[in-house]
Amino acid sequence: MPQKQIRSPIGILDLEPGALPGREPISGTIQHPDTFEFPIIRETVPGAWADVVVQGDSALEPFFVRAAQRLVKQGAAAITSDCGFSIRHQEAVSAAVNVPVALSALLLVPTILQQLPSKAQLAIMTFDSRACGRELLGLKDQKDQARVLIAGIEYSQSWQNEIQRPPVATELAALEADVCERVQDLRAEFPAIGAVLLECTMFPRVAPVVRQFTGLPVYDITTLCRMLIEVVGSQSKAEK
Repeated sequence: MPQKQIRSPIGILDLEPGALPGREPISGTIQHPDTFEFPIIRETVPGAWADVVVQGDSALEPFFVRAAQRLVKQGAAAITSDCGFSIRHQEAVSAAVNVPVALSALLLVPTILQQLPSKAQLAIMTFDSRACGRELLGLKDQKDQARVLIAGIEYSQSWQNEIQRPPVATELAALEADVCERVQDLRAEFPAIGAVLLECTMFPRVAPVVRQFTGLPVYDITTLCRMLIEVVGSQSKAEK
C-alpha cells in the first residue's frame, strides 16, 4: 500500500494576545500559514506580553512549559516561539517535552560564527539591544564574543507599536526603515561584518530587503524553523 508523506507541524509558542478572532496573521511572520511549506499550530503563553518577555520574567517559565506540552499533545513535531528573548526558557521547555525545541534565532550564533572567516563579525539585529545581553548568545570564548555586534530598534516606531497592549501592527515600509537604518549604521562603523542575524520574529518580513542591500547572508527564526522540520521529517499515512 503506497504511503503518502504528510509534513509534520511545528508548534509556535505565541506571545499575548495570540490569535485574535477576525485578525489575520501578518504576511511574512511565522504565524502566517504561507510562510512555510509545512503546517503550524499555535498556543498562547498566558501573560507573555512583549514588554515582559523582552525584559525577562522567570515567573513565565511554567506557562511556557505548559503551552509547549499542549502543542506536543496536539501533534507538534518541534517547538519554536514568537519572540527571540524566549531563549531564556529554552532549557526548561526542552527538558519538558520529547521533541526538538528551538525558541530563538539566537541559538544560531555559535554556528554562524564558525561559518564565517575568523576575522569576520556577526551583526545581531534585535528588538531591544538593552535586553540582549551576551549571556543569551551561548558563547564562552571571549574572542567569539568580541566578534558579535548587537544593535536594536528600541525607541523606533516599530518598537513602540509592539510593546503596546495589545500590540499595534507595523506597516512593512516602517519596519524596513527602522531595521535597515540600524544595519546600515552598523556596517558603516564595522566594515568587517560578514553576516546578519535577525533576532526579532517581526524581522523575517524584511529579511529579503536586508539581504539585497547588504549582499550578506541573513539568518532569522524562519531559518531555524525550516531546519527543525527537516530534521524531524514527515509523517507517513497509508493511502486507501
